[in-house]
Amino acid sequence: MSPTSPDPAPGTEMPEEAGAPPCVMSFNANDPSGAGGLGGDVATLCAMGAHPLPVVTAILLRDTAEVFDHHVLDDEAVVEQARSILEDAPIAAWKVGFLGSAETIGAVAEVLSDYPEVPLVAYLPSLSWMEESAHEAYHEAFRELVLPQAEVLVGNHKTLTDFLLPDWDADRPASPRELAVAAAEHGTRFVLVTGIQLPDQFIDNVLATAEGPVSGERFERFEAGFVGAGETLSAALAAMLANGAQAPDAAAEALAFLDQTLDAGFRPGMGSVVPDRFFWALPPAEGEDGAANDANGDDTPDPRHIH
Repeated sequence: MSPTSPDPAPGTEMPEEAGAPPCVMSFNANDPSGAGGLGGDVATLCAMGAHPLPVVTAILLRDTAEVFDHHVLDDEAVVEQARSILEDAPIAAWKVGFLGSAETIGAVAEVLSDYPEVPLVAYLPSLSWMEESAHEAYHEAFRELVLPQAEVLVGNHKTLTDFLLPDWDADRPASPRELAVAAAEHGTRFVLVTGIQLPDQFIDNVLATAEGPVSGERFERFEAGFVGAGETLSAALAAMLANGAQAPDAAAEALAFLDQTLDAGFRPGMGSVVPDRFFWALPPAEGEDGAANDANGDDTPDPRHIH
């Protein structure tokens, strides 16, 4: 609609604009570091060709090194944020990040259940900073209410093992397929497992179903730590699904995008390195032939690492 066009009459449904980016609703906490949370989701979705519809579920108190605490929003306020825009704009995918509490999970799950045809990417962050009772209640609600609706569950290998196979006591790590089997018991079709330690200075990232691995990509393993990698990957995956890609292709594109954001990562504070979701918009550094400079200011490309 042009700037001089009259506003539509109240109640008039506007047709979806041809060529407009697909909308992705993200339920996530506000992260003041900008590394993850809604800020990270918005940046990633925009960079990957989707329009974000951000819904605040909680407020994190954190810096680029650690999480100190969080404040949960009222369930009704979370639902009203989502319902208000869902009555106005069609969505093509969901991204679920940190929802704050078991009660908020229940409220969000009810909204999700009204749109069963919309693909859901569920990201499970490490919640080791939470009190044990709240942590356990969150995991139980996530397992029972979110997993049955999720197309893809994304998480670090250790985090997913603790969540899906809490009694795992084998001498070897759980395989991506074993994690996918456990997730499938709750209704999740795919699991994207990150940070699988390999013996040759690499880490593996694997998309798997209950039948076995589907695709994956290896990253070099360095000592530098990143914050926001999992959030970036899951939001990029949601954007690709919203644009019509099938899960294996969407995962491959999302992993490639993550790899480049980590290569161009920067350190805004005194803690971990943050992925640069807009690496492609920056001019190449002088003498680097298109490669980004290190976060510390020297001429060595940033090391890559997934938490």
